[in-house]
Amino acid sequence: MRPPAPDQAASALEPVRERLLRSARADAEELLARADRETETLLEAARAQAAAILDDARRQGEADAAQGRTAELTRVRRTIRARELGLRRQAYEELRRRTTERVRALRHTPDYPAIRERLTRRARRLLGPDCEVAEHPDGGIVAHVPGRRADCTLDALAARALDRLGAQTETLWAP
Repeated sequence: MRPPAPDQAASALEPVRERLLRSARADAEELLARADRETETLLEAARAQAAAILDDARRQGEADAAQGRTAELTRVRRTIRARELGLRRQAYEELRRRTTERVRALRHTPDYPAIRERLTRRARRLLGPDCEVAEHPDGGIVAHVPGRRADCTLDALAARALDRLGAQTETLWAP
């Protein structure tokens, strides 16, 4: 047997070649279509994941901002309260200073000898008749017995008077 001529062989193989090409094209189109579907599925999943990440980040950012606002508000309130307490302390110290000055001024009044005598009697009632009594340079008296002391100075009397007023002194500068 003789081999067919080259153009005859090529013509005889033409239907096989076309079937193989059609099959390869169909396989390629199917492969491309499957790749497109998989790509679209991956893109949709990536978009969903990105949206979820953005939502989480937004919620976390809002929570952080709220926490920051709360912390800042707390800091501002503390600062205001500290300033208010500082101003109240200044007002109280000024009241104490002025009260002490006015009570000390009693030394220069005609009634001071009677005041000093009343303070001496009080000290003797507290410590007994044998206590040592001395006049204080700022006014009033100080009395001593062994182991005990009575402070009846004008400064101490002014301080005790303010202490007895207690929280009522705040009404002087409260709104």
